[in-house]
Amino acid sequence: MITEIAPAAPPVVTEPARPGKRRRAWDEVPRWQIYLPLGVYLLFTLVPFYWILLFAVRPAGSTSLVPWPVTFDHFRKVWTERSFGTYFTNSVYVGIATLVLTTLVALAGGYALARFDFRLKRGFMLALLCSQFVPGALLLVPLFQIFANLRMINSLGSVVLAETVFQLPLSMILISGFIRNVPYSLEEAAWVDGCNRLTAFRIVVLPLLRPGLVAVGSFAFVHAWNHFLFALMFLSDQSKQTIPVGLNTLMSADSVDLGALAAGGIIAAVPVVIVFAFIQKWLITGFSAGAVKG
Repeated sequence: MITEIAPAAPPVVTEPARPGKRRRAWDEVPRWQIYLPLGVYLLFTLVPFYWILLFAVRPAGSTSLVPWPVTFDHFRKVWTERSFGTYFTNSVYVGIATLVLTTLVALAGGYALARFDFRLKRGFMLALLCSQFVPGALLLVPLFQIFANLRMINSLGSVVLAETVFQLPLSMILISGFIRNVPYSLEEAAWVDGCNRLTAFRIVVLPLLRPGLVAVGSFAFVHAWNHFLFALMFLSDQSKQTIPVGLNTLMSADSVDLGALAAGGIIAAVPVVIVFAFIQKWLITGFSAGAVKG
C-alpha cells in the first residue's frame, strides 16, 4: 500500500524582534491639555486686537460688541483732520533712512569685528554690549545740545541719527556673528582668483548675509517706526512729527477720542505687520544662522 506523503509545511520565518518604539511624554499627554492652553493664550492675544478694530469701525456713541454698521469715518478723520497722512510720510522716511544707515554702518563695523584682530577688541565688544543698558532718556540732554550746535533741531535728520546711534551696537554684534559663520576660505579662494577684499566681500560674503541683513534691518525699521521719545524731543513743528507723537496728540487731559485713537493705532500697526508678513522667512533664517555655527 502506497501512502501519499503530505508535503512538509514551510518553515516559519520569524522576523527578529524590533525594539519597541519608546513613547515620549508628549505622546502620552491628552490633546485637550495641549489645545486648551493654546486656545486660551490665542484668545487672550486676539481680544485686544478685536477691541481696537471694534472702536475703529464702530460708529461714534455705539456700544455694540459687533461692528455693525461699519464706518470708516474715524480713519478719514485722523488721516485728514489730524494730519496722519503727514505723520505717516515722516515715519516712513525716518524708518527707511534708519534702516539703510544702520545696515550699512553695521555691515562695515561687523566685518571689521569678524575678520580683523586688533588691540582692545574684547573691550570694544564689551562696550558695545554695555551700551545697550543705557536708556535713551539718559542721553537726551547731551544729544539735544549736539544737535542744537549742528543746527539740526526740528529736523528729521536728527531723529534718524539718534535712532541709528542707538541701533548700531547690537546690529554690529549681530552682523559680526553672521559673518563669522561664512567660511574664511571662501574669501581666500576669491583672492586667489584675482579679487581684492572689497570685491570678494561683495561677490562671496554679501549674498550669504541676506537673512542677517533682513533681521538687522527689520529691527532697525520697527524700532525707528515705534520710537516716541526722540521725535517728541527733537521735533517741534507739527508738519515734521511722526506717528507715535501723532497718536499722543489724540489724547488730551479732558477727553480721549477712542475711535480716532483706535483708527490711528491700526494705521500705525498695519505697515509693520505687512513688512513682517513678507520677510518672515528671511527673518527666521537669519535667527537660525545666528544660532548655528557655520
